Amino acid sequence: MAGPDQDQRGITFPAGADGRRSTSAFGRTVVADALAGIDPVGAAAANRETNWRQGYLEHFRRLVEAGLPSADAALRIATDGLGSIHRNLEVDTGPPDQPLVTEVIAGTGDPDNALTLPYRGSRLAGDDLRRRVDLWVEGGVVEPTVRDAVEQVLHTRGSLDPHGRTFVVLGAGAEMGPLRALLRWGATVAAIDLPRPDIWRRLVDEAQASPGRLLVPARPGEEPLEQRAGVNLIGEVGRAADWVADLPGPIVIGNYVYADGATNVRVSAAVDLLTQRVRGQRPIDDVALAFLATPTDVFAVPGEAVAASVRNYAERRTSKLLRVPLRTLTGGRLLQRNYRPGEDPGINDSVVLQQGPNYLLAKRLQRWRAATARAEGTLVSFKVAPPTRTRSVVKNRALAAAYAGAHRFGIEVFEPGTSNTLMAALLMHDLSTGSPTRGHPWQDEAYAAVHGGLWRAAYDPRSALGLAAILGFGSAR
Repeated sequence: MAGPDQDQRGITFPAGADGRRSTSAFGRTVVADALAGIDPVGAAAANRETNWRQGYLEHFRRLVEAGLPSADAALRIATDGLGSIHRNLEVDTGPPDQPLVTEVIAGTGDPDNALTLPYRGSRLAGDDLRRRVDLWVEGGVVEPTVRDAVEQVLHTRGSLDPHGRTFVVLGAGAEMGPLRALLRWGATVAAIDLPRPDIWRRLVDEAQASPGRLLVPARPGEEPLEQRAGVNLIGEVGRAADWVADLPGPIVIGNYVYADGATNVRVSAAVDLLTQRVRGQRPIDDVALAFLATPTDVFAVPGEAVAASVRNYAERRTSKLLRVPLRTLTGGRLLQRNYRPGEDPGINDSVVLQQGPNYLLAKRLQRWRAATARAEGTLVSFKVAPPTRTRSVVKNRALAAAYAGAHRFGIEVFEPGTSNTLMAALLMHDLSTGSPTRGHPWQDEAYAAVHGGLWRAAYDPRSALGLAAILGFGSAR
């Protein structure tokens, strides 16, 4: 919960009668509003939850389960949830700011339109890359549709040609973002990130060494670019939206923002507000949207993934000797099945409780916008990205240790360079194919998911996380 001294500029949580801005009360309200039209019982349960920070998970899971009976149900939940977020947040953009100017950094590098993937000290291309993807599919690390998408990119001339579009990368400095890959392929990238000179020095250097073009929003002036560049989306969302709306099109707006704690909800809401303002000013076929989902969330997964997990549970001979005594000693909390046999779709719950309800709400907002925008006819690229050793993850010692030991339970944790390049290639695949809907939002989310094995692992991820952390503690240090 944030107190009365919370920074109230821009987008913030509503104040209660006592003047406090409770993120728990906000999250509870949004989830209840999202469920109310489809699952009144679930909405009432969310409203009654007295310990949101500990009890939020079952309500977020219900958001997925309640939408399974039909696409209309899922879209109603998404629409009502988004409406609640924007209805309840307070937005104060302040007095009009001086418009941002666009500084252009033209790269000098040679174009590289071949798909190559950095992986464990090598750079994979062609048949080597195909073999690696085959191994991921066989090991349950990715959904088989990833292989289809990668093969199409490798086989189709021009799949990685980014010309003719402007890629708006929100959170341009993010480790999971596609900026470096896009610049390497010669793209025009409009970069938005915080006004921090260290971020912009790095981005400008990367752009100058690439064959791409970097469009930088900046304040007018004579100071060095890194001193003028950047925009704070939470406090200056209107200014940023005006800059994006004037970019040459067609444009792809990619959401790669992240912040700690409650700020993550605020910045995600700012991105959504920017997105909606820009979409309202341009033709529907002039704006595409791109999202990366965290694998540590609740997803509906194909029956094929459930069946693979059930087989893995039956075949994990190395853990069978430990499974029964561990489950007995812990009251059944450790090494639980990932699914009940026969579920189709199954529900995969890979939420890491330490990440908290604000993180999950910020990511759910993005999933809701992806679903509603696709239903409205917008081209949407939505991809589940793999567990990755980013700075935001490894600074949490418990999570870093769990990631270090995850391979013992069939989970592969990716390095940032592997993740961001693969996800950028899948984005280009979606843009080239038009990313048609599979019929239901959960199926759209599951297509070409790179979940790292969480969906097909033998054990419920949270029931194995503690053991993975113990086993990985030494190497994480």
